Amino acid sequence: MRNTAKLTTAVLAAGAIAFGLTACGSGKDSAGSSDFSGPLIVAASPTPHAEILNFVQKNLAKKAGLDLEVKEFSDYITPNTATEDGSVGANYFQNQPYLDDFNKKRGTHIVPVVTVHLEPLGLYSHKVKKADALKSGATVAVPNDAVNEARALKLLAANKLITLKDGVGNEATPADITANPKKLKFKEVEAAQTPRSLDDVDAAVVNGNYAISAGLKPAKDALVLESPKDNPYGNFLAVKKGNEKDPRVEKLAKLLTSPEVKKFIEDKYQGSVIPSF
Repeated sequence: MRNTAKLTTAVLAAGAIAFGLTACGSGKDSAGSSDFSGPLIVAASPTPHAEILNFVQKNLAKKAGLDLEVKEFSDYITPNTATEDGSVGANYFQNQPYLDDFNKKRGTHIVPVVTVHLEPLGLYSHKVKKADALKSGATVAVPNDAVNEARALKLLAANKLITLKDGVGNEATPADITANPKKLKFKEVEAAQTPRSLDDVDAAVVNGNYAISAGLKPAKDALVLESPKDNPYGNFLAVKKGNEKDPRVEKLAKLLTSPEVKKFIEDKYQGSVIPSF
């Protein structure tokens, strides 16, 4: 994943990313604080999260009395660390299994506020048109973070390409594969790079947001696609613990689950992103 942020009001200091909070009028917007003045700055992945937030900003926020700023990140780490240290007031990019793993490993205190959508994980290929056409010994790229790798293996297992140990759940690793009839080989790459790996491997499991950003249409292009039924990977608005009752966050949570946003998601993404409300 590229640790790149599109920050219109940011400055670089000591080699780290820091936000010009005074310049954007949110110097008091620190996570965990009871002072909820200034604009609500939300860190988000570019697609579809920032696109959804930008729709809210342009069409709904002003009427609701919400001053909203959107900061785009292309990685899965900085949005949480920025929320934890108060550089931003909230983030929108992740699911519960990923957040649980992140909080556990990094000692952060990020909590979900409201689930907005699901991006079905998909298996893609430039070399075959059906999953069962993968040849023996084919190489499949999978995300290298623990949560999304497990999710990728579960997708392959659900489509009978591999078999996993019973009860392995959301912590599956290649070591949990009990049957691999096609003798698939797995190449671990950063989640953001999985679409780019398609020219170098036989197939790749790609997160929905990165698939869309790469010009893929999950509902059309995926060889197999994750089922939305009982899916724990819905993406949500999140804040640092203690900020759940921030009036700005409550306004945004309501707007993100409004009929207008549901229609926007359905019309724009045509089944590649699915509303969770």
